[in-house]
Amino acid sequence: MALSTLLHIHSSPILPLQFFHTRNLTPKPLILNRNPNSANRPKMLANAVSVPGAVSEIVTLIQSAPPTWKSALLSNVVIFILGSPILVAGLSLSGIGAAFLLGTLTWRAFGPTGFLLVASYFILGTAVTKVKLAQKEAQGIAEKRKGRRGPGSVVGSGAAACVCAFLSIYGVGGKAFSQLWRLAFVASLCTKLSDTVSSELGKAYGKITYLVTTFKVVPRGTEGAVSVEGTLAGLFASVILASIGCLMSEIGASEAVICVLASQIANFGESVIGAALQEKEGFRWLNNDAVNVINISVGSILAVLMQQVVRRNWIF
Repeated sequence: MALSTLLHIHSSPILPLQFFHTRNLTPKPLILNRNPNSANRPKMLANAVSVPGAVSEIVTLIQSAPPTWKSALLSNVVIFILGSPILVAGLSLSGIGAAFLLGTLTWRAFGPTGFLLVASYFILGTAVTKVKLAQKEAQGIAEKRKGRRGPGSVVGSGAAACVCAFLSIYGVGGKAFSQLWRLAFVASLCTKLSDTVSSELGKAYGKITYLVTTFKVVPRGTEGAVSVEGTLAGLFASVILASIGCLMSEIGASEAVICVLASQIANFGESVIGAALQEKEGFRWLNNDAVNVINISVGSILAVLMQQVVRRNWIF
């Protein structure tokens, strides 16, 4: 009985299928890579490809010609981040904010060459402020905050440049005046740099300082006082900045000469104002920032007027 049953089971055609199923021998698919991140690889590759594309778009935007507000803003963000160590050395936090607005406006109006001219002015002006700083502090004639300029100083020094930038952006006067606004812009920077250098190096190295109104010898740092050393240094600084503007095609060679002459005349006028009016009764409002606005405005206006005289008389 048992033997016949066993033979019956053995000869049954169902057994192989039941046996195959119960032993769970169903073939499994072959998995070559079990890395859980493999599913994200297409996305990762897409991101890797998009990074160079984004950088390329940023570079293209920065190089926009003519400049746009977007390119000006982006360019200043990048430059201010990269140049933050220099900015912190020369400006207070609020001064950096004011400088950012000036830089953005300058880039929008005059492009990267105009911005580089402003940067050159800032670097040179900051450098001379640090010359013999300990000596100046000991004598009580150093700039406040170890020479780090605040927003008032930035605005006072860049007021004329901002006006020229706005006039250029909105095309006031049309093409006939576009180069005049550029000339006035460069002249304002030459005037302010010359003033800063003559003052700082005059306080550091000036042997004899005197008032231009009376030629009375006075201590270093006196308002309206000048020295031979400081005056020559200021003249040289204006020549350097005007030359940079010429090399970058912001102005022509004859206009560079005009910028230098206008800056020296304006700085002489500032010395007269400082000696005759500043810190005098009734003129307490005439602080350094206000005098800076007057000084660079005079330098800009003089440059424009001199250019018109030159053009009419064919001097150059």
